Amino acid sequence: MRFTVFGGQGFIGGELARSLRSAGHEVVIPARGSIHDTPPSGGYGHAVWAIGLTADFRSRPFDTVEAHVSALAPVLNGGAFESFLYLSSTRVYMRADVTDEDAPLPVASADPSDLYNVSKLCGEALCLARPNTRIARLSNVLGPGEGARDTFIGALCRQAAAGRIRLQSDPASLKDYVWIDDVVTYLAQIALTGRQRIYNVARGSRIRHDAWVAALAAVTGADADCPDGLPETSFLPIETGRLVAEFGPARTDPLDRVDRIAAPSAPTSIL
Repeated sequence: MRFTVFGGQGFIGGELARSLRSAGHEVVIPARGSIHDTPPSGGYGHAVWAIGLTADFRSRPFDTVEAHVSALAPVLNGGAFESFLYLSSTRVYMRADVTDEDAPLPVASADPSDLYNVSKLCGEALCLARPNTRIARLSNVLGPGEGARDTFIGALCRQAAAGRIRLQSDPASLKDYVWIDDVVTYLAQIALTGRQRIYNVARGSRIRHDAWVAALAAVTGADADCPDGLPETSFLPIETGRLVAEFGPARTDPLDRVDRIAAPSAPTSIL
């Protein structure tokens, strides 16, 4: 089968492309400057939109909207595809009371931190206006060499490599993390056989910040400092019933991959 992975130069898109190729699929990765070229005569096949910004969205608001919405619109409007999978984020639940896929999602457009959520939800809505499209709301995706990426765990990895880990948030803070191998397996399954329009792609259980500190200190020999009185940055548990019912639970506990997470790796770009 043919897959077209927009954003296949980045971390998640690149790992998905490698996984698909190893499974025997034809994979096309459009170059960054050519995503709006004339669509291939045979169509995109199963298209995946993995273009996006993450940690730097606050300083790049126009690039964020371009990646999540504006660049997407011509591809959706003018391209032929068997299916189209848009990679969104569980961050859209930031102001919600529940995290199931059909829950109403409040946003605050006056808050710069909500620009990411607003743009992702706009991209979702644009996709859902066409048939045979699906949304994957990704949790915090971890992979080897996390220190090369601009994430919370990446920051801890860089501190560990320097010899001392110091938390800037409450050690009891909780977030959901999911291993990249589980993610790319889920994404391929959703693209090919998903019966629903929106899926949370998460592990469905949360890990405390101090558990990460202890695990990274154990594998790197770094000193650890978890002071009291820091702000809590917990996120709601992510509902995974829909995902698990169709495709089974995530196989990997990310803490079991801490040696690979802490390993040095060359940085990758998401755009």
